[in-house]
Amino acid sequence: MSIFGTRKATAIVIAVAAGSLVLTACGGNDNKSDTSKTQGKTKEDAAKQSAAVSFGDAKASTGPAAEVPGARPGGTVSVYQTDDFSHLDPAQSYVSDARILGRLLHRGLTQYQEDETGKMTVVGDLATDSGKTTDGGKTWTYTLKDGIKDQNGSPITSADVRHTVERLYAPFVTDGPVYLQNWLSGEGTTYRKALPEGPYGGQHLGNDVLETPDEKTIVFKFKEPQADLPQALAMTGYSIVPAKTDTKEKYDTAPVALGPYKIADFKPGKEMKLVKNENWDAKTDSVRHQYVDGFNIAFNQDDEAQTKAILADRDEAKNGIQMTGTVATTQVQNVVNDAAAKARTISGYQPYVWQLNFNLDRVKDKRVRDAITMAMPNKNVYQPDGGAFGGEVATGLISPTTPGFEKDYDPFGKAKNPNGDIEGAKKLLKEAGAEGLKLTYAYANTPKRQQQAVVIADRLKAIGIDVQKKEIDSATWYEQVGKVDNGLDLYMTGWGQDWPSASTVIPPLYDGKQLQDGSSVYSHINDPKVNDAIAAAKKIVDPAEAQKAWTALHHDIVERINPAAPLYFTKSLQIQGSNVGGARYSNDLSAIDVTRVFLKS
Repeated sequence: MSIFGTRKATAIVIAVAAGSLVLTACGGNDNKSDTSKTQGKTKEDAAKQSAAVSFGDAKASTGPAAEVPGARPGGTVSVYQTDDFSHLDPAQSYVSDARILGRLLHRGLTQYQEDETGKMTVVGDLATDSGKTTDGGKTWTYTLKDGIKDQNGSPITSADVRHTVERLYAPFVTDGPVYLQNWLSGEGTTYRKALPEGPYGGQHLGNDVLETPDEKTIVFKFKEPQADLPQALAMTGYSIVPAKTDTKEKYDTAPVALGPYKIADFKPGKEMKLVKNENWDAKTDSVRHQYVDGFNIAFNQDDEAQTKAILADRDEAKNGIQMTGTVATTQVQNVVNDAAAKARTISGYQPYVWQLNFNLDRVKDKRVRDAITMAMPNKNVYQPDGGAFGGEVATGLISPTTPGFEKDYDPFGKAKNPNGDIEGAKKLLKEAGAEGLKLTYAYANTPKRQQQAVVIADRLKAIGIDVQKKEIDSATWYEQVGKVDNGLDLYMTGWGQDWPSASTVIPPLYDGKQLQDGSSVYSHINDPKVNDAIAAAKKIVDPAEAQKAWTALHHDIVERINPAAPLYFTKSLQIQGSNVGGARYSNDLSAIDVTRVFLKS
């Protein structure tokens, strides 16, 4: 999943490139007092988040959700958001902001239920439980709950689930997850051959793949065991799209809600207003609440503006939250050193790894890639993203929240030298005959990414790279960086696990068979050895043995190919207004749990 603004998660993908704006580099102040004494969450906290989830039964899946202590109904929450949402169609949603919004609007067959300790259980959302299998995971059966309706009051049936799955094959769906499609109909992009037009031409997936014998029953049939299906179906990308209200491409601007809230007004780039979905029934939902009357989401509010407004705690900001934003680096000390303000914060270790992608179609010499990786001032790069409360030097491409993370794995020596090795990088470039090499570096036009772009571009220049800067509108970032022929050499993206397994990190990012416009194979890696190793690892049933295979493959990708320079692991520190109750960091959403907030008065 990309990270905010998240591909693929989260998302999430925000690419960074050298900016055309003249900014003061943020990287020089590595001894800032805001991070030297307090470091936010640690890798030990992250390890707790890497625990495997459990699967819930019918009782755990039965609503209503457990009440939040002190909760009361009424009022409207003010949401401060940096960017507009790249997609509203759940099938196209694979970044963290869309995932958080989706928790309010959409529902799928399963969902995560999180307790006060952060432990997650997969429960039935529209389904009566997390799924039933009797043959080791090759066949999964789901039964829909009674009383499920969309915002128009139309009942949801198995036909809507079939339609939802089949529309994932349509050519206009390019940005969402592909786990289910691959499992049902073939790896990489070959699944599209099974249903080239989706369900719109009158064709359907056969009953040997997807069976809907009656209005309540859905049966998935796979050639290989898929033990992770309940977790995959919890993704926003597999939320239900009612067949009769599907408007194909246009659905991306006006989706029909099944969750507790629906869109009442949407002015792209300006604001979105959510109000209660009167056809949502709490008795069918063991995860979500509907305490507040609605959410007013204001776009174009960067982290600085968000933090200052909520910290000041005046007027509507008292009811304010950050959805995907975090406390601005410049405001961290003002927040954490003020007891009253700090009491209004939540924090957690996120699953994302920010990395500087090399377009392997263009940056072909590994010595150049290694030189740039070696030179990167990782610690300076994450300073604009919250300093030590927002990041930590990344030593590999696997996050500390992912099972199998190796804290001592550091092939580029970043833990000992977080400010980079300029001289070593220059030596490698000279060996490659690449001194003065011209590279196009792209970045999104948000303040945080612009500041990071200055740091990265300055370092590239310092080792002798001729940087051609390209600033890209963050609203169209995914479309541009996700193209196979994107015309870019370097760009940052952030990726996090879709559930606690390296199988949701390595294949989406590094399986060349998945490379297509809109995929998350941002580096354009397409290595036969890697592709074969991914296919082999996917077939390993034993979790411990599978983890060993993913670890070995991670080493091979980093050391033999180096498709992306690891920059930093992410952490989150968010602040809420004093009138906001129920705020809690969600290990699933990697941000505030929007399903449980209420207003105190």
